[in-house]
Amino acid sequence: MEVVGAVSVHINGKAEIEDFDLSAVVQPEPLPPIVAAENGDKQNGREIVLGRNVHTTCLEVTEPEANDEFTGDKDAYMASVLARYRKNLMERTKYHLGYPYNLDFDYGALAQLQHFSINNLGDPFIESNYGVHSRQFEVGVLDWFARLWEIEKNEYWGYITNCGTEGNLHGILVGREVFPNGVLYASRESHYSVFKAARMYRMDCEKVDCLISGEIDCADFKAKLLANKDKPAIINVNIGTTVKGAVDDLDLVIQTLEESGFSEDRFYIHCDGALFGLMMPFVKRAPKVTFKKPIGSVSVSGHKFMGCPMPCGVQITRMEHINALSRNVEYLASRDATIMGSRNGHAPIFLWYTLNRKGYKGFQKEVQKCLRNAHYLKDRLHDAGISSMLNELSSTVVFERPLDEEFVRRWQLACQGNIAHVVVMPSVTIEKLDDFLNELVEKRSTWYQDGEVQPPCIAADVGSENCACALHK
Repeated sequence: MEVVGAVSVHINGKAEIEDFDLSAVVQPEPLPPIVAAENGDKQNGREIVLGRNVHTTCLEVTEPEANDEFTGDKDAYMASVLARYRKNLMERTKYHLGYPYNLDFDYGALAQLQHFSINNLGDPFIESNYGVHSRQFEVGVLDWFARLWEIEKNEYWGYITNCGTEGNLHGILVGREVFPNGVLYASRESHYSVFKAARMYRMDCEKVDCLISGEIDCADFKAKLLANKDKPAIINVNIGTTVKGAVDDLDLVIQTLEESGFSEDRFYIHCDGALFGLMMPFVKRAPKVTFKKPIGSVSVSGHKFMGCPMPCGVQITRMEHINALSRNVEYLASRDATIMGSRNGHAPIFLWYTLNRKGYKGFQKEVQKCLRNAHYLKDRLHDAGISSMLNELSSTVVFERPLDEEFVRRWQLACQGNIAHVVVMPSVTIEKLDDFLNELVEKRSTWYQDGEVQPPCIAADVGSENCACALHK
């Protein structure tokens, strides 16, 4: 059996793998073809570029040979695949800037628990007959977030979700159960999962215009509310939008509802705090997200700022709302108001471990570092004559989309239309930002050297004051 990039040797009857040549591991990736333009396949007139079809590089599952148990060839092959994959992960992690994941973590102490199938199926607060669970960790984490968002233990219900999208799906579902004929309002820059929820639940949905910052435009919000004033309102409020990191003004949203004739018994607010919902409490003079205001639910991701190695999240809502969803399940000897039912029981342990290690002060230091480094990146982009924007309550730096898709892929940038962004997380160092900027400046000098192609004007995305194109600089 061939073992690519490694040498298989047998020592005491066991197959072991020597070190790999990194050049054999990290190969340049061919660019995907431009997809055919269909409805929704364009963004600001630009064709949307999709990634490669993974079927071209998938790892085939093969049946063991009859004598594999004695030769160890199959184990050697699988070890070689995993070793190459690990090196690929290490290489790609070096050039990760566009997505909001904190890659700076060490959970070696939890490796001892990977031998157990930990499942928190059902309600976090009521044990089921399945005894291999981590509810004691989960409820401890939920209580921490309840304190953060100022709601008493006997007034909240929540659970640790499998991802940020599930938090949005659950929050909006609770709103729909409270107001079955309610209209969902969300800004156009809300995460796509919000509009996925509207389709899944067959809800009427109003997309609200945004300010140039990406924040919800409450003037347009008011106009849409008045056009549907006979129906209750279910509102998604962004605590950090996906592309620009904009924070919707929660107080102004509530004020707009009241001015439009919506009393508190006629609206439900879900706060999508996927990334910045956990960072904003540690920013001085930032507005508060709190259940002391008339909100219905808050969700955050656990694999973003906190740095959990598997996708997960936290969803908190008011106890008074959850009865509409909760059902007794005899099979579990528990109740269930979650979406997924079976839930990763390892994730709560990782979150509990992080909260105990870092605490409020640790998170505050990391938030300050992220904001400081984000301003550093914004200033360097400005000094290099590159259009860029950074919202006040954000560590997401928006700038002109690089001309070369290979550069975009190398640095794993998230793009939309003519803009791209870097999300500065605790794992993003000044050294990494310098490497990125130096390479970007060098590449731009070749992209635009002949003058035939000009850097894009992104004034419509970031404002004329932040645009450095030929017209606005």
